[in-house]
Amino acid sequence: TINKPKGFEALPESTQLAALAVMMFTFFGTHNLLQEAIMKIDGFNYGVMLSYMEVVGVTTCSYIERRFLWNESGRVAPLKAYPLLTLCLMSSSSLSNMSLNYINFPTKVVFRSCKLLPTMIIATIMNKKVYSPTEYVCAFCVCAGLVMFATADWKLTPSFNSIGLALVSLSVVADAILPNAQEKLFSQGASRLEVTVYTNFFTLIALTIMTVSSGALVNTFKMAFSNHQLAIYMVVYTSVSYLAVSSFMSIVKRFGAVIGVFLATTRKGMTLVLSFLIFPKAFSWYYVIGAVLVLGSLMVVSLRKQFIKNKKHENELNVLNENEKDGLLSNGEDIESEGKSEKYIDITK
Repeated sequence: TINKPKGFEALPESTQLAALAVMMFTFFGTHNLLQEAIMKIDGFNYGVMLSYMEVVGVTTCSYIERRFLWNESGRVAPLKAYPLLTLCLMSSSSLSNMSLNYINFPTKVVFRSCKLLPTMIIATIMNKKVYSPTEYVCAFCVCAGLVMFATADWKLTPSFNSIGLALVSLSVVADAILPNAQEKLFSQGASRLEVTVYTNFFTLIALTIMTVSSGALVNTFKMAFSNHQLAIYMVVYTSVSYLAVSSFMSIVKRFGAVIGVFLATTRKGMTLVLSFLIFPKAFSWYYVIGAVLVLGSLMVVSLRKQFIKNKKHENELNVLNENEKDGLLSNGEDIESEGKSEKYIDITK
């Protein structure tokens, strides 16, 4: 008997994709709008607390998913592997959110999208890797787009400070190192949920020490007790972080990286548009041109990588099929020769 799919799995693929896309846009949109809304509350200048709330949400939800949905327990990766992951995650998240004290939200979103640049630089220096002309052109366009965005922010945002660009740039470098360090643990047999839980747990400990010593944690909770709007924002923001990432990962898993790239790029564009509509700010066409250059170039690079990956997989399958055909032909020739020798033996007898 064939087990028929039930529930969500029984829906047509187009319906599944539409539902997951709506979830991803809703959760990410809520997450990003709340980031900007929290930072605009009078007296709130603790960008690092946004990272703290994210890590609390991801640690809690990933533990629940691992322990109760997938019944995972124990640990495969050694504890000594986690200090680097903790440092990268803490730097990536906290420096990015701290930059909002100095630059506006759209500039942070665009700069955070540019993992391509440090990845290419690190690979060129460490591994002597040479990239294709397309990738170099896209990298140049990304740089040009970032310059245009930063120029617009510098001209139009009174609170602009170059420290913000430095912070968000450092966060991108850390974000470029993080997946490579995680991949090493995956190769040792550690699951995605194991790495997620332990990395975020140790990051939560480090951030707790940092925010308590700086007074940010205590001051934020004092503000939340006196400002119910902030308290609601914090609860929703903490809850929605993990849901946003999980919905995107489900899309990639079910429908492939190409669909994921298109939706991720569209989602970032939506975030920029909503930021300007809901939180009015000075506008410049530099923002539009810069966003098109950055997001468009990143999408081209991502799609090109996926095309090469699919082509390589297709070539491997073709080689495998050719080998199987050769094996069948060889077996056929062997059988035929055996048959002929048997006939010859019969005749001589």
